[in-house]
Amino acid sequence: MSIKTFSQMQNTLKSYDMNNWSKSVEIGKELNFKDSTFSEASEAKGSGTFGDFLANSIAKVNNLQHEANTAMEKLASGKSKNLHETLLTVEKAEIAFKTMNQVRTKVIDAYKEIMKMQI
Repeated sequence: MSIKTFSQMQNTLKSYDMNNWSKSVEIGKELNFKDSTFSEASEAKGSGTFGDFLANSIAKVNNLQHEANTAMEKLASGKSKNLHETLLTVEKAEIAFKTMNQVRTKVIDAYKEIMKMQI
């Protein structure tokens, strides 16, 4: 199933009950599904510029990548024995990175279209 729009992603995530699914996994402070809402995107519409929104989004993706690296290091060194939490953290970072790349591609395509316009 491919997700093409942000609203499709929201509907897909709402259809799954992540709280019940994650009860068997010890989820620490780093990964908390209750705080994973998309209200930040809707709040950003009225405040700041598009550039600020992109910069904040890139910073969040970068933080997720660092958290995934830390989780993998802890698992490899034996400090953590929770494979499920590590895999969830890595997948969350991968999805965020892929989404960021898709947004980047769309922004570049839009820029190219604008540059083609005749004035």
